[in-house]
Amino acid sequence: MGLRTMKRRRRENKTDYKLRLNLLKSGLDRIVIRRTNRYFIVQAVSSSEGQDRVTLGITSKELLKYGWDPKFSGSLKSVPAGYLTGLLMAKKLKKKEFVVDLGMARTIKGCRVFAVVRGLVDGGLKVSAGDVFSDEGRLVGEHMGEELKKMIASVRERIENGK
Repeated sequence: MGLRTMKRRRRENKTDYKLRLNLLKSGLDRIVIRRTNRYFIVQAVSSSEGQDRVTLGITSKELLKYGWDPKFSGSLKSVPAGYLTGLLMAKKLKKKEFVVDLGMARTIKGCRVFAVVRGLVDGGLKVSAGDVFSDEGRLVGEHMGEELKKMIASVRERIENGK
């Protein structure tokens, strides 16, 4: 950046200011998706004059309430868990048009954060996304064992039917 001092949050790889400015210019509320070492965090955020306000936030830990087996709680950051978290978020939101904010996450076709985006789209939200999703088999857990596949199907059915 030359002689200018780089902003602290950029230096710490926490904020991409150019991306944030473009997201704010869209005028739409944002769906912020973050992946931690254990969970997905999905938040609906509205911005006014540079101030962000979280209107609704959920984590993949909420899948435990919908029938996710606690003995598989270590897989709450998996592709199917991300998909179901996005689906749950879409069912809880009243407004239907958002822009997705992935932050500093690496965006490679088929990665786990795009499973959340696919869940949002399948849940009825209007989100602009190209062909970046995982294949359908991974979203429903075909690559996992039989017990996990049945549990994932059960959780999906409970989310779609409103518990």
